Amino acid sequence: MSPRPQLLFFDVMDTLVRDPFHDVMPSFLGMTLPELLQHKHPTAWIDFELGRIDERTFLATFLPGRPFDAEGFCNVVRESYTLLPGIQELLEDLRQTAPDVQLYALSNYPPWYRWIAERCNLDKLLDGAFVSYETGARKPDPKAYLVPCQRLGKHPEQALFVDDRNKNCEAARAIGMQAIVFDSAAKLREELAQRGLVRA
Repeated sequence: MSPRPQLLFFDVMDTLVRDPFHDVMPSFLGMTLPELLQHKHPTAWIDFELGRIDERTFLATFLPGRPFDAEGFCNVVRESYTLLPGIQELLEDLRQTAPDVQLYALSNYPPWYRWIAERCNLDKLLDGAFVSYETGARKPDPKAYLVPCQRLGKHPEQALFVDDRNKNCEAARAIGMQAIVFDSAAKLREELAQRGLVRA
């Protein structure tokens, strides 16, 4: 059995919160997801996530040659953020059954993370967040995992990382973290219960 972690790091999109990129964004723009992937600027979103460009620059470059209602786009995206089923209850239970374990978001996201935190009450459910636009590193870059550990004064071996993408979990394991590939809140609860962190 793996040692009991002192830190839990959670990916946000499609782990804690529904990701609007798959349907809300393309629908507003009158596109399918494959069309959006084809026409979007190749690096604008990544640059936005890394804090290299601001929101205005991102919106101006996101779809080259295809003007769109930027304000309406932002409003629709902001309103779409919701917690995935069972996540709020799971995080609240973790608070009750493992009060000594710190809970943090570890996300690749632009400053729009603040919209998510506000709409989904993440500031109350978690102890804090490490987001790529602030840290300057995106998963699976090792720095994305190491910087949070360093700032919290912990070793990677003391942390457990949860993400819906296997490659991000593999990168976490490569620096010594435990990792769980997220499938659903119910399955995550089972995994955490086996580690004595929450009730099954």
